[in-house]
Amino acid sequence: MFFRVKKSGPRSYLQIVENRWQEGGSRQQVLTTLGRLDQLQSSGQLDALLGSGARFAQKVLLLTEHQRGRLPVVRVGRIGPALVFERLWEQTGCREVIEQLLEGRRFEFAVERAVLLTVLHRLFAPGSDRAADKWKADYRINGCAELQLHQLYRAMAWLGEELPDEAQATRTPFAPRCTKDLIEERLFARRRDLFTQVEVVFFDTTSIYFEGAGGETLGCYGHSKDHRPDEKQMIVGAVLDGDGRPLCCELWPGNTTDVTTLMPILDRLRRRFDVRRVCIVADRGMIRRETVEDLEQQGWPYILGARMRAQKEVKAEVLPRAEAGRWRVVHPKSPDSKDPAPLKVKEIWIEDRRYVVCLNEDEAAADRVGRETIVAALREQLRRGDKALVGNKGYRRYLKREGEGRFAVDEAKIVEEARYDGKWVLRTNTNISTADVAIQFKRLWMVEQWFRSCKSLLETRPIYHQCDETIRGHVFCSFLALLLRHELQARLAARGRHLEWADVIQDLDRLQQVEVEQDGTRFLLRSELSRHAGKVLQAAGVAIPPTVQQLD
Repeated sequence: MFFRVKKSGPRSYLQIVENRWQEGGSRQQVLTTLGRLDQLQSSGQLDALLGSGARFAQKVLLLTEHQRGRLPVVRVGRIGPALVFERLWEQTGCREVIEQLLEGRRFEFAVERAVLLTVLHRLFAPGSDRAADKWKADYRINGCAELQLHQLYRAMAWLGEELPDEAQATRTPFAPRCTKDLIEERLFARRRDLFTQVEVVFFDTTSIYFEGAGGETLGCYGHSKDHRPDEKQMIVGAVLDGDGRPLCCELWPGNTTDVTTLMPILDRLRRRFDVRRVCIVADRGMIRRETVEDLEQQGWPYILGARMRAQKEVKAEVLPRAEAGRWRVVHPKSPDSKDPAPLKVKEIWIEDRRYVVCLNEDEAAADRVGRETIVAALREQLRRGDKALVGNKGYRRYLKREGEGRFAVDEAKIVEEARYDGKWVLRTNTNISTADVAIQFKRLWMVEQWFRSCKSLLETRPIYHQCDETIRGHVFCSFLALLLRHELQARLAARGRHLEWADVIQDLDRLQQVEVEQDGTRFLLRSELSRHAGKVLQAAGVAIPPTVQQLD
């Protein structure tokens, strides 16, 4: 039943209406007409009627009394994170796999709950395990209230714990096999069937620096992608399948170079996940003559980014040939921002070596404007004096020395740099079309997005950990967090929901339950769903909690 306003000429009447199923359809039937709406409101009769009826509506009374501050509040807890991600935690198999691996281990606390707590914390408030211990006080997460900080540390150490010698067959030269490797393999085995075949994998690495020692062996000085050569670091490698699902992550000492990691990783993929033949897509940091030769000798198809400025063949032969002839349009330029970015491709063969040159005209225009801005500022600075210009990286690229201690704009360098505007070059041994080569490489952004997410999840780096195993466990929890994130985004996309991740997290974080007491009975009152929260709960297959729930 519900109220309905019925207009009749200039007047409006308030009716009570009921929906009834009649003759195969829903029909509305007027139970009674209460009178003219303006008279009911002005006389106060409507307020009196609703107030009288509210005595028989316990839920309405509870909510009203709570809003007026007349009910004692026992506890307030945020429920959105656990509602959604604990369901995904179970459905992806994370809970079952971890509990299986814990069989026979005599921990005096719930290790699986400690891992879940850490993963949820990474998704909603990235930080250290110490921060996670404080964060949990405001959230309702089953089985986590009694966990203590030292138990979180022990859970991280278990995740990063080295396996026995007999289980080290598929280790890399850079790191041992650990508990986290078993979790990755069992999670993959759970979703694998006769038709599951990894056909494409995306691989890339990044560095994460420490402010402390960084464990016994992980923390080393090396090439820092964070531009912090003064700090010890570790290298994190990520492998994603063709759907963008995180397959595994690799954790190495900070002095490990990119080009030395690809072949060991491919060998591990073959043995760990029974990967027979896949196309490897990797960024330009992986390409080296010895690496390419190894890939071809072992029969691995590949698409690798090439260093346009550093590789002689690309610079001297591939790019000049690309300047002649027509480009093939893959994606035309479109005024709609939702359409793919404009993309043109051109195939270049140097003997038996296949290259694909790609061009994004929007990026080319942005590169040109950026360079013109830098050069204009440089010319202005030269008029004022050139002593401080060498220390500026943006300026230094376009400077040349003239005479003793004098500098001038390098006009030839400006012309040379224009050749690279909006372009990138790929090296491949596949026979797929040039358009598909470019599209597959562009999908490498999934790995780059993984790393951006990983670094945001590690905003507070694991500086409190002093051991390799706890550091490995800390970083692996970010991997598990991103696994759950991918699962939720895939379910939302399947329903046609393409939501900003920041909005998803914010809306779930606003969902609260307030525990109140009335006449010796306790109730849970749920806050209103904000914006996208309902859609996210539906995508995760979670029933929306009742507005008012009586506790036993």
